[in-house]
Amino acid sequence: MSPLSRREFVAAGVAAGAGLVIGFYLPHKNGSRAETFSPNAYLRITPDNKVTIVVARSEMGQGVRTALPMILAEELEADWKQIEIEQAGASTLFGDQTTGGSASVRTTWDPMRKAGASAREMLISAAALTWGVPRSSCTAENSHIKHAATNRTLSYGELASKAAMLPIPTDVTLKQSKDYKIVGQRLARVDSPAKVKGEAVFGIDFRMPGMKFALLSRCPTIGGKVSSFDDKESKRISGVSYVGKIGDSAVAVVADSVWGAMEGRRVLNIAWDDGPNKDLNTATVMAVLKQAASKKPANLFSAGDAGKAAGRRISAEYELPFMAHAPMEPGNCTAHFQGAKCELWAPTQVPQDCRDSVATAIGLDPDQVKVNVTLMGGGFGRRLEHDYAVEAALVSKAINAPVKVIWTREDDMRFSFYRPASLHQLRATLDGSGFPVALTHRLISPSISGQKGQPTPNGVDPDLPDEAGPVYGIPNYSIDYVLAETPVPLGWMRSVYALQAAFALESFIDELAVAANKDPVQYRLHLLAKDQDLQYFSTTWHTARMRAVLQLAAEKAGWDKPLPAGRYRGIACFGCFASYMAEVVEITMEGDQPRIHRVVAAVDCGQVVNPAILEQQIQGGIVYGLSNALRAKITIEKGRVVQGNFDDYAPLRMEETPTVEVYAATSAESPTGIGEPSVPPVAPALCNAIYAATKKRIRTLPVLKS
Repeated sequence: MSPLSRREFVAAGVAAGAGLVIGFYLPHKNGSRAETFSPNAYLRITPDNKVTIVVARSEMGQGVRTALPMILAEELEADWKQIEIEQAGASTLFGDQTTGGSASVRTTWDPMRKAGASAREMLISAAALTWGVPRSSCTAENSHIKHAATNRTLSYGELASKAAMLPIPTDVTLKQSKDYKIVGQRLARVDSPAKVKGEAVFGIDFRMPGMKFALLSRCPTIGGKVSSFDDKESKRISGVSYVGKIGDSAVAVVADSVWGAMEGRRVLNIAWDDGPNKDLNTATVMAVLKQAASKKPANLFSAGDAGKAAGRRISAEYELPFMAHAPMEPGNCTAHFQGAKCELWAPTQVPQDCRDSVATAIGLDPDQVKVNVTLMGGGFGRRLEHDYAVEAALVSKAINAPVKVIWTREDDMRFSFYRPASLHQLRATLDGSGFPVALTHRLISPSISGQKGQPTPNGVDPDLPDEAGPVYGIPNYSIDYVLAETPVPLGWMRSVYALQAAFALESFIDELAVAANKDPVQYRLHLLAKDQDLQYFSTTWHTARMRAVLQLAAEKAGWDKPLPAGRYRGIACFGCFASYMAEVVEITMEGDQPRIHRVVAAVDCGQVVNPAILEQQIQGGIVYGLSNALRAKITIEKGRVVQGNFDDYAPLRMEETPTVEVYAATSAESPTGIGEPSVPPVAPALCNAIYAATKKRIRTLPVLKS
């Protein structure tokens, strides 16, 4: 264990009697730490013996409001019932506040533990001083310090103020996993009761006195603008109080009710300037990707020399379409512009970016904009964008009153930021036994970061290191990337590039197993047989951990046992966000369509903080991944997104949802990502099952074409 750096912590005894506060820093994978220490989370112990964690991570269904307190409470030896979490608003005080990339637990594990352990040691010291006894004779348990020799006890609340006056420990001893009492337990989510009772406030629920409602009519053509508009009919609708242009490409209709704003927008007469993309369609985008395939690629990973290997050669090409996040709660934000300040209530994954963009849009300094982070009805990366918040602030400024901007489902589908379409070219050279001695995987795709003007060192999107890593120790192996531009707006979406990479690679490995006439599980185990550490950017992938996960999934699925007549199964494995996943999908065919009965998932994500939340995350990820695989496709015609709602962009229905079994490898390693790693393997596992049933190889998603 490394010593606790004093730069990582700051402590302050607040107003007399107010208890102990410890500030600490929670890193994020994309966050850069300032030279001057800035805590972005706080632990507060008050005289009523309550422990509050002020944390700058957003809750969007992933269970962060339960998992993070569990980590801290474990080291603090706190009474779980006395733990509360407080949502932080946007502030420079909190450093990087981004919630995404399956990073909340994996990047905060050590800081949360150290913060809890530091507070525990300070409370022990405070008790020892109070009683005049050696520290070593005092123990912490259940939010109390005990002195067994004299049978005396003091609560954390009673000791907090004295503890706040003590120096912060320069070194703390963290618990071993065998001693955990809270971590690893199936504790219920702390926010479930409020959600079940309808008391939880999501962005779309928020109300304030005098608030208006607004819907925007946006140019349906990508990159188009408003040419002119006539608001005469809109203003005849009861309750409509304002119609005005917002930016270059939208007109807002403001009313006293949502219905009034919808009706006002419906009758609004707008002439559009379709702009430069009026002839854009899906076919032209895919043609651009195919043309880009011949460009010189950037190399992401290289082992040996794939070009010099000799043997039987097999190649295949895979395609994935644009996809939409499609969260259940569509875009919304409430804004109250008041001249020299503006306050927002936003379901956002990036409160600071939201604040900064709004400030720029309405001509204020960031410190004049306050962002209150609400609960989110799903995020999946869509709320890493904050266009809806900027719209709300602009409308509020225009009418000088509080307003809630609401997107309809169609708005959310047609004016979104999409998962990039991609093309994958894979080639393998096989030895005499049918195993690859060389494999190349060329990804051709637009860059999300590049489109947003962010740095792409050596032409590589910085997200790729987390999401397209190698899992097999093939002696001659290369992964290359070719950037292909598109005007279609792009956004980070759950598992981002990993879904693309896994679908192509794990479908291709299945093709190789078939070509070698070998069992798909045994074929993969052969490629993972040698323990190797594969260095990929800053991540090291261990073939032994992937092999163990693959074996676990196969064993729990009963891979070596015959299936009932008419049932078929496929398998796939993949590593992303530092976790290892393997999944088995079991299907029957109903005509030319698969019916999915069972998915068995095995994961190695290091120490499991809460097994119940782990299962929920994986189950949700698999349902999300199956929805993507079966029907998710955003198409562009004449520069416009065709799909508009869940009738033509349908997620998995309840009656279609399979049984999902989740098994976690036992591990004392630090926790790794879990919100996203279950998504990528399920599409290739499904398509491999379809091949087993039909001998038809699916190389283009979605599976169902209409």
